[in-house]
Amino acid sequence: MNVLVILALASLAFVLASRFYSRSIARVLGEDAKHPTPAVTYCDGRDYVPTKTYVVFAHHFSAIAGAGPILGPTMALLYGFVPAWLWIVLGGIFIGAVHDFTTLFISMREGGKSMAEVARKTLGAKGFNLFIGFTIVMIVLVTSSFLSATSISLTSLWPLAKIGVKEGETFLKTVVKDGVAMGRIGGIASMSVIVITLCSPFLGWLIYKKGIKTIYAYLIASLICVVSVLLGIAYPVTLSPTVWMVLISIYVLFAAGAPVWLILQPRDFINVQILYGGIVLMILSLFSAGFGGLSVSIPSFNLKEGVQHLGLIWPMMFCTIACGAISGFHALVAGGTTGKQLSCEIDARRVGYNAMLLESVLAVCVILAIGGALNFSDYKSIVWPTGPGIKSNPILGFSLAAGQLFNRGLGIPVALGTVFGILLVEGFVITTLDAAVRLNRYLFEELWGILFKKAPRLLKYYWFNSGLSVVLMWSLASTNAFNLLWPIFGTANQLLAALSLLAVSGWLLLRGKKIAFTLLPAVFMIATTLASLGILLREYIQKKSYVLVAADGLLFILAIGVVVLVLKTFLKKRMPAPGIT
Repeated sequence: MNVLVILALASLAFVLASRFYSRSIARVLGEDAKHPTPAVTYCDGRDYVPTKTYVVFAHHFSAIAGAGPILGPTMALLYGFVPAWLWIVLGGIFIGAVHDFTTLFISMREGGKSMAEVARKTLGAKGFNLFIGFTIVMIVLVTSSFLSATSISLTSLWPLAKIGVKEGETFLKTVVKDGVAMGRIGGIASMSVIVITLCSPFLGWLIYKKGIKTIYAYLIASLICVVSVLLGIAYPVTLSPTVWMVLISIYVLFAAGAPVWLILQPRDFINVQILYGGIVLMILSLFSAGFGGLSVSIPSFNLKEGVQHLGLIWPMMFCTIACGAISGFHALVAGGTTGKQLSCEIDARRVGYNAMLLESVLAVCVILAIGGALNFSDYKSIVWPTGPGIKSNPILGFSLAAGQLFNRGLGIPVALGTVFGILLVEGFVITTLDAAVRLNRYLFEELWGILFKKAPRLLKYYWFNSGLSVVLMWSLASTNAFNLLWPIFGTANQLLAALSLLAVSGWLLLRGKKIAFTLLPAVFMIATTLASLGILLREYIQKKSYVLVAADGLLFILAIGVVVLVLKTFLKKRMPAPGIT
């Protein structure tokens, strides 16, 4: 089928969902523009900061999007195009966007609290404790997965012949490996990431301390992006994956403790210009190439190979494609940072529901780019290699597909398009690590309050809690391959989403509101993720990956504990308590 037809069908579904379904959910929640938000009530200039909607949207979208809607769909395409497309579209509308909107709204109504705190009010102290433990394990898995993927992709090489150029005919720096001229694709992205990071505090100072106009903020952010790429082309940074792991870990340690306006928000705002540009370029390229006859060439269904590498399509595909359809990490962003920045309650729908749909659009563009522009054998050799010692590199797989698509649709040189493709991912992996380690810092602070009546002073320092998060992230990433980490991260991520939807359902139940639109997705995701944990546990035992066996078992126990508490809550059939709003 033509790529343009497929994109049009998905886009129409997303527009209708945003126009009608999100507003029906808002009515159930009781959306009120006059209700004060935590950013206004608890403004402290550090975490609670009333922020312009477009800046919060940029922060939220770049934090939730990251590499997730690119990596997951790229890997899950092995099952075939049709299953991946259906899950992204239907899951994004009826599960993912519902999850994001409701968790963000309730976080605001509860004073900017996390979903763990919401669980405390709906499921009691035991529910809160289980949520804290589960979420910490999940964040360690997501950060270690992204750290592993980043360290590999920042050192990416690809044969010049497959880009369609010869040595000396491209701006890419080259190296000869096993007699083959290879282009250093990752080095350009490396320099770009460094430049954007160094410029972020300056832009943050201009926006929050000098109050520059919106148009100037966009222009400066765009200029920084362009300059960072030009510097990357001229001076690509080439370091080993191990060195990158260490450097990124050190960076996020400091970023997690800095005020949000200094690094987190401005860095997200700069990075999101690349992501916005990438989405626009992919859509324009798909339109142009679609009118030129570009069709999806990969198999509609490829279940045999998909099952061989990933496992049964249910539940494994529904966990492999996490971001893009539904992601529990989004609830952490909503309750950890975004819910503390919105200045108007209506923005919860504009940011929460619509940012998820935009992420689903990105995921659809990813599978169309790979399905239409990349040779299926090249896809499998990069993303699912079978040779000894060859590591999976889904970021490179997507980047090459983007380069081919940009070339076919808009005439952009393949090499330049490929570099832009890898930049789409890299900046947001770092952004996700920033946000995730900051969130884990909050959770550790809450955990010590549970374990100790009076926590030692050391445990109260954010440097200690950030450092603990970083050490756990680095340890797991350095000892496990990416293709081993991603399935359990995806499963934990989806399971957290299911548990968050259960907590939301409990919150609605206590107020006498309708719950079917959150409870049914929660039940489906609980069944899916528990089945996935069972399959992965068997695999990890066979491969003697005992750390992952322990993580899998712990997640299973914690999840069952939350489910039991939810059942008890629902069976009590509580009526709305006086004073609950």
